[in-house]
Amino acid sequence: MMSSGFSVFRADISFVMMCLFYKSTEDSLPQLSPQNYFNTLQPGKASLAYFCQTDSSSASIFLEQLNEAVSPLQDYGISVAKVNCVKEDTSKYCGNEKNLMKAYLFRGNILLREFPTDTLFDVNAIVAHVLFALLFNEVKYITTPEDLQNIENTLKGKANMVFSYVRAIGTPEHRAVMEAAFVYGTTYQFVLTTEIAVLESIGSENIQHAHLYFSHCEPVRDLAQQCRRTRMEWPLTTLNIHMFVKTMKAPLLTEVAEDPQQVSTLHLQLGLPLVFIVSQQATYEADRTTAEWVAWRLLGKAGVLLLLRDSLEVSIPQHANVIFKKAAKDVPVEYLVFHDVDSVISHVENKIHVEQKQEDEEDDVEDADLDVQDDEVAETVYRDRKKQLPLELTVELTEETFNSTVMASDSLVLFYAGWHAVSMAFLQSYVDVAAKLKGTSTMLLTIINCADWSDTCTKQNVTEFPVVKMYKKGENPVLYAGMLGTEALLKFIQLNRISCPVNIASIQEAEEYLSGELYKDLITYSNVSVLGLFNPAMITAKEYFIEAGNYLKGHAITGIYSRDDVWILSNKYAVTLPALLLAKHKEDKIESIPVAGSHAQDIVQIITSALLETFPEITVENLPAYLRLQKPLLILFSDGIINPQYRKAILTLVKQKYLDSFTPCWLNLKNTPAGKGVLRAYFGPLPPLPVLVLVNLHSDGHVFAFPSDQSITEHSLILWLKELEAGLEHHITTLSAQVWKPPLPAYDFLSMMDAEISQPQPTKKVPECTKERDVRDSGKGQHEDKSSVKKEPMETLRIKHWTRNNWFKETEKSLRHDKEL
Repeated sequence: MMSSGFSVFRADISFVMMCLFYKSTEDSLPQLSPQNYFNTLQPGKASLAYFCQTDSSSASIFLEQLNEAVSPLQDYGISVAKVNCVKEDTSKYCGNEKNLMKAYLFRGNILLREFPTDTLFDVNAIVAHVLFALLFNEVKYITTPEDLQNIENTLKGKANMVFSYVRAIGTPEHRAVMEAAFVYGTTYQFVLTTEIAVLESIGSENIQHAHLYFSHCEPVRDLAQQCRRTRMEWPLTTLNIHMFVKTMKAPLLTEVAEDPQQVSTLHLQLGLPLVFIVSQQATYEADRTTAEWVAWRLLGKAGVLLLLRDSLEVSIPQHANVIFKKAAKDVPVEYLVFHDVDSVISHVENKIHVEQKQEDEEDDVEDADLDVQDDEVAETVYRDRKKQLPLELTVELTEETFNSTVMASDSLVLFYAGWHAVSMAFLQSYVDVAAKLKGTSTMLLTIINCADWSDTCTKQNVTEFPVVKMYKKGENPVLYAGMLGTEALLKFIQLNRISCPVNIASIQEAEEYLSGELYKDLITYSNVSVLGLFNPAMITAKEYFIEAGNYLKGHAITGIYSRDDVWILSNKYAVTLPALLLAKHKEDKIESIPVAGSHAQDIVQIITSALLETFPEITVENLPAYLRLQKPLLILFSDGIINPQYRKAILTLVKQKYLDSFTPCWLNLKNTPAGKGVLRAYFGPLPPLPVLVLVNLHSDGHVFAFPSDQSITEHSLILWLKELEAGLEHHITTLSAQVWKPPLPAYDFLSMMDAEISQPQPTKKVPECTKERDVRDSGKGQHEDKSSVKKEPMETLRIKHWTRNNWFKETEKSLRHDKEL
């Protein structure tokens, strides 16, 4: 079975960390000389040495993290120290600068492992790397699905296995797995991987997070049979893994014959509910089989017991065949009736989910500060503060690496601030885009924390957060001005793969462009391709179109054709030059629009309007674009794809110009659940779907509902609209012109600071800088101001300083609270 060579030393392992000299009055690390350090080494005891010069202070961050690691390492009998190299010392570990960038792990006098210091980047990485190295015989690292299958085959009939996937070595999840292996490594075989392919091979769908599985290989006697796997549903923390492994050791099914209210098991002690399958003598065998099946389905989530009704003194309702008992004390049991196993499983899982959600909300209410609750975005970031983002998918820039990185490759840069709530919320979407583009794009996605590198951000004309800019060789940076969401940003990146407008070289290429074949992989991001037609002499008109195309870069596909044979396209599509051809690929039609005398802003407006669909599906992302039309919304709410007859009726009326004064659209509640809240605001209780309403947001706020007893046809719609126009229809509700304010009164930050700061702070001069010439800056009066950045008033700087410091205080308070738990 697994090796236990390390277990004989487990009780008295010592860990000695020797690092760069760091002056701190609160430094809890003992300091040793090289001679003293080597004299303390004992056979069988482990130590990690980092040799350091006394005149160096470059490892302050590393030493801060090491100080934080002292307490958790002591929990495992591991001590921490640092050693200062002196000039007269002849140790090879004090010899050259390269050696001083590594940490050395010893057992006794034997060197086991070298670590580059940048791998020990925080407390989790320090603990994880040390335990991983010391448990190398008890934790198998694998890279292929075949490796996993081979280990399971060797364990069948002998032992069980704990298999885990973590995104990277040194993460908090990796540390939690190593700590669990330290305790249970001699009982179970621990297997670890960072390869997504291994996780996908066992059928896992959500590969963005760490996973842990318990493989039941010990009961398997037939080598051809697969080991049953149970996945841990909770986040990978040391406590959760401990609880999960405890439930795996508990009996799968227990028979009881006593009052369910008095029954107590290991599951209840761990905070898990109990499920009693009620049985009687006549159906005992079938009931036991059912109970075992339920027990396997709920393994790790709840305890399952078989309750013998015939031997029970306490009466149970005759109809009940399942009893549910919560882990909370003094809560009465529930007597339930189910006719199949799936219903039992669904009920229990829903109960667990609801209770967990309530507990999380209660914890957040207790922990959350009123300063956070005043802002819903900040509150969301606070609630998700423990979620780890896979930032390794992006490149983190610094003052030293910014210019060299963006000059060497096409780069997208997210300028954010670690203390800014919207920045941190958008960071999740940014990482999601990086995951979707991984391996398919040459665009390098980078991030820079302006809280750390303010000078660099100032030089790039970043005065607010978050800001995304695209840098390409030989071009001015392009500012992203879209929604702060994954799909919108992904569209911006993909459409920027081509120039805007793109020069079309021939009539054949123009036809391919209009048909969508030339850039068919981009049609999913923009369903309209715009082609500007100009004869070579129309210099000014072409300049206006090019300016409009630059403005729409990343938001639309535009092309230009201005060769001598442009008259061929002009005759084919019956349009007078200069003109635009709008190829609407979804509708498979091409519209022609003359643009003689149109300026750049006019062309932008034409193209922007063309991007709007005739009968769109309304989503949270596209709703603002349709609200800007300032027309009443004619919305068809549905619970899925709308009836083709309804679509045909509305599109026919659109074509016949009956709906020109409205914005006809539809909303799928399955794709946009927020629509349920909208319907409740209109009707109160949710009405039967589909339902058609007319909402006049821009005048009186009246909401009208199409009669539910009528079918939506062309004739019935026309009659209904005429009755509305004549004032014969009564509105179902009126939307108030509500002013949305913060849920709590605003704080007077300055007076709060003045109360804390007795001495006035010196005013720091804010350096001025000149904005770069963005592609968007080429517009006349529409884009970013080209003037130099104004100096911020002292009050603004003080608010920013207070906000950032407050964020750090809240983070420290949260970390202390987590540590106490």
